[in-house]
Amino acid sequence: MSNPAPDRKSAPVAPPIDHDDTGSLLAPLKALQFFGRRPVTESLEPRPASLNYRGFHLNDWELCIGCATCQKVCDNAAISMIRIPGLKEDAVAGVRALRPAIDYGRCCWCGLCVDICPSSSLSLSREYVHTCYQEQLDSYFILPDPNGMHGRFFGHGWTKTPESDLLELEREPMAELEPASRSDNFDEIVAGYTPQQAILEASRCVQCGMCHDACPTHMDAPEYIRAIWQGDAEQAVREIYRTNPFSHVCGRVCTRRCETACSIGRRGDPVAIRWLKRFAMDAVDPARVKEIAAEGRADYLSGHRVAVIGAGPAGLTAAFDLVKKGHEVVVFEAQARAGGMTRYGIPEYRMPREMLDRDIEVITSLGVQIRYDTRVGKDVPMAQLQREFDAVLLAIGLQLGRSTRIPGSDHPDVRKAVDLLRDISAGEPPEVPEQVVVIGGGNVAMDIARSLARLQRQQHGKVGITVIALEDFGHFLADPVEVKEAHEEGIVILDSRGPQQCVIDDEGRLQGLRTWKVLSIFDEQHRFAPRYDDKDEQLHPGQMIVEAIGQMSDVGLLGEALTEELEWNRGRLQVDDEGRTSVEWLWSAGDCVHGPDVVHAVADGHRVAASIDAWISREEASA
Repeated sequence: MSNPAPDRKSAPVAPPIDHDDTGSLLAPLKALQFFGRRPVTESLEPRPASLNYRGFHLNDWELCIGCATCQKVCDNAAISMIRIPGLKEDAVAGVRALRPAIDYGRCCWCGLCVDICPSSSLSLSREYVHTCYQEQLDSYFILPDPNGMHGRFFGHGWTKTPESDLLELEREPMAELEPASRSDNFDEIVAGYTPQQAILEASRCVQCGMCHDACPTHMDAPEYIRAIWQGDAEQAVREIYRTNPFSHVCGRVCTRRCETACSIGRRGDPVAIRWLKRFAMDAVDPARVKEIAAEGRADYLSGHRVAVIGAGPAGLTAAFDLVKKGHEVVVFEAQARAGGMTRYGIPEYRMPREMLDRDIEVITSLGVQIRYDTRVGKDVPMAQLQREFDAVLLAIGLQLGRSTRIPGSDHPDVRKAVDLLRDISAGEPPEVPEQVVVIGGGNVAMDIARSLARLQRQQHGKVGITVIALEDFGHFLADPVEVKEAHEEGIVILDSRGPQQCVIDDEGRLQGLRTWKVLSIFDEQHRFAPRYDDKDEQLHPGQMIVEAIGQMSDVGLLGEALTEELEWNRGRLQVDDEGRTSVEWLWSAGDCVHGPDVVHAVADGHRVAASIDAWISREEASA
């Protein structure tokens, strides 16, 4: 069928053409008639976009920590991390001097970078107009800041909301003993994660690597957390043993700087990195752990011998590394068991001895020899070690407690915390009076207070422990969890109190501790110089006072001649960045150099082992 003819009456009629003007030379002059008229065309401003429009990015540089999580989540590889000179960089605090730059030639405005940002520094503006000048060939590669593309924008568009947040901010809880069930015994308090709990907790990790940067050993935490999430505990152990042979210990008592730096902790609970390490180590059979730890061990003997003095974390970590390099390593330990202060200074409710023994058995299974009950300087002279070994490592820890030296502190019932903890760990608990005062606000003070409280429960059926500390609660040195659990166990903790006198009656019996209110601890030059209010005085009753204010090393084993030859720094051995002392054949590491901390001791052991191995290799090459 043919189409009907169009309706001619309704069709538009074109205006007639003035053929006289067509092609006329004067035609261009007709434009002059518009010269004085008001322009019809006007410049148009961009229209405001909808409230949730996904325009160009905004980034609050004050909130941004440079974690690169946005870069990792971007499927289009549109985000690059750029180092910005002058910005704060602090690995311990979890801050990098990096900021995200966006390639808008790749960006699809999906908003995933906003939804996953741990610090909530990223958002999308409602700005969508960008003028690209010809000379600015890279003008679509932008480093966002809080001011928008051109210093102005129509407000925030897509921002993180509780519904769009891709992060799980709450930590998976772990079962633990209630205060009533734990306060009269030394059973381990926390139960550890179940496999399902571990997978859920591991799924919270965004693999930013802030924990790796902050850890003194630079542990591959993102890698072992990923392995746990994938259900591969053996691979997690393999990743752990790349940097830490004391993983059962650090899975329980590490000071976890990694968690302080965790980017998830910016808005929620940091990932439970320590507990995940514990889960992986506990999940794998000890025999299999030994096989994994032995991977990469040299299949030859170098013919070189290294002596290590002290079987604590620093000494045994160095021994672990050196024996894997093929060197013969002999460790000399004055005590009957290995572990140093992890055995004799940390209560068993925090560090079960069975788990410490597992770490030590892994190290000895590789061929490290430990000679127990052997005191260097008495049973074996230092000169003998110098003759019989290519290198010697001093890793003796901090065995001696420091004194307040206040009046009455020389009374026999004024005890050192490290001595009491050693006795308790050795199975020789002291008789504890009904009232005890502990001086100190660190973890050692909490350890001895909680240990003595357990003994009081056993011996008297009640707790009578008072802890006094110079610091206020806002600047307490002890782990907040330790303080919380001590309160739960009936221990009284008083902050901002300074010890002045151990009060002794006329018959020579210890009555208690007199303290004054602390006004300040440091002077204007940040030197230790406490000031007190002597009008605010208190007497804390106690038939035993325990000093937990610091520790020091017993360096008498060095002998007078070697002590004179060595360089010292405020009572501690002077070492270089590799742990070498001023004597060519002697290195030093661990608590005796850097103070008490297990994970720092492990890092020290790695560093010193690398230095000793390199020195032996150079000596061998030059021979």
